[in-house]
Amino acid sequence: MKNQVQLITYVDRLGGGGLKELQALLTEGGALAGLFGGVHLLPFFHPIDGSDAGFDPIDHTLVDPRLGTWPDVQALTRQVDVMGDVIVNHMSSQSPQFLDYAQRGDASPYAGLFLGLDDVFPNGATEADLLAVYRPRPGMPCTVVPLANGKKRLLWTTFTPSQLDINVLHPQGAAYLQGILQTFADSGIRMVRLDAVGYAIKKPGTACFMLPETFDFIAGFAAQARALGIEVLVEIHAYYQRQIEIARQVDWVYDFALPPLVLHALFFHTSAPLKRWLELRPNNALTVLDTHDGIGIIDIGADASDREGRPGLVPPAELDALVERIHANSGGSSRQATGAAASNLDLYQVNCSFYDALGRKDSAYLLARAIQFFMPGVPQVYYVGLLAGENDMALLHRSGVGRDINRHRYTLAEIDRAVRRPVVARLLDLIRLRNAHPAFGGQFSAPACADDQLLMRWQQGESFVELQADLRAGTGCIQHGEAGRRSQTLVL
Repeated sequence: MKNQVQLITYVDRLGGGGLKELQALLTEGGALAGLFGGVHLLPFFHPIDGSDAGFDPIDHTLVDPRLGTWPDVQALTRQVDVMGDVIVNHMSSQSPQFLDYAQRGDASPYAGLFLGLDDVFPNGATEADLLAVYRPRPGMPCTVVPLANGKKRLLWTTFTPSQLDINVLHPQGAAYLQGILQTFADSGIRMVRLDAVGYAIKKPGTACFMLPETFDFIAGFAAQARALGIEVLVEIHAYYQRQIEIARQVDWVYDFALPPLVLHALFFHTSAPLKRWLELRPNNALTVLDTHDGIGIIDIGADASDREGRPGLVPPAELDALVERIHANSGGSSRQATGAAASNLDLYQVNCSFYDALGRKDSAYLLARAIQFFMPGVPQVYYVGLLAGENDMALLHRSGVGRDINRHRYTLAEIDRAVRRPVVARLLDLIRLRNAHPAFGGQFSAPACADDQLLMRWQQGESFVELQADLRAGTGCIQHGEAGRRSQTLVL
């Protein structure tokens, strides 16, 4: 993967078109031409408008015809590196595989594809067994599913009743996932994100989340991917020390601790927790401030699964205050989209655009992006964040889905207006600096400074680039220079 800024986007929500239109936007002559070393295409499979915005595929190997075809994906890969999602844990209850199983039962060739409660607990599950299962949403992890023969089964549904968990250890589950990888490889995709992989392995007497056996599964799947020339990114929201452990065993992880830590630094005018994280964090990370999901909180909080209560990166009272500050900065709109206030809820995330989380303050927003770009790793920018997008309350009210507050559908006209806004124009300049400056390929350091300041520096030979942040004022500047050139200062 190129050490350049990557874009995260839905195909149809950035410009309102399909794959061909997105390619035109990102390549020569387009409003976003030359800005990104790669693009993560959020689910573009059939259908893109299921119950979970494409994360519940009916056919994971079919491009939604409204977006284009696999040759269109391949054409995009010839212009920019492309990442796709492999939705490892589940598939739609409307998939042809499940419909066949529901009709034919054990006579179906897909009878082993779907994970039943008795596959994990052959001797039955106790109340304690079920309560021990870790879920990102409230309720039980299984759903009663009727079959055409009059029988019923309890199938695992970690996320929603329409998202049926795959038995990834069964030959049918393994073949299903291998088929997705092969389709991706044939179409030029060279990096995949394993969605919800932390939940893929279930074992009696455990939380059924990120088990040692999960790592074994990830290692085996990653080996299959590498054999096809594909890198693997693992998506896990978890206690920060667990994230460090995960990073040692995989190609790439997300730095999900970064978004709340940047907010904490700006809200509390201290860089101390962020500096501590710099000393601990894995460097094989994709850095993000925003994604198609909410702003993670669990990633810097105490370990909820540990009886001894291992502390988080920030104290609980400050974490609570951080969440309340987001709600205040957004004028209360994020509160309407978070937790029990909206369907499809996640217990560990605040649904809000990052620009609104900072109260739409341009200087603080640009400083946050600069911190992200200076962190070791490869930065990804979500399409709404790229355009300094605000919370989409109209979409939230139409759908009732909390995360839709940060999933605005941009027309080409809106994109053209957005890139002319000063905050967006300056963000694009930051992206160009991050992509082109040779110092970012050198050595990173964080020189000592007062806790209400933050210094971050990259140097390679005579080339250097340094971020100087004033967290109390919420402002910063970047000094940079190259061999044989006078140094320059960029005020954020």
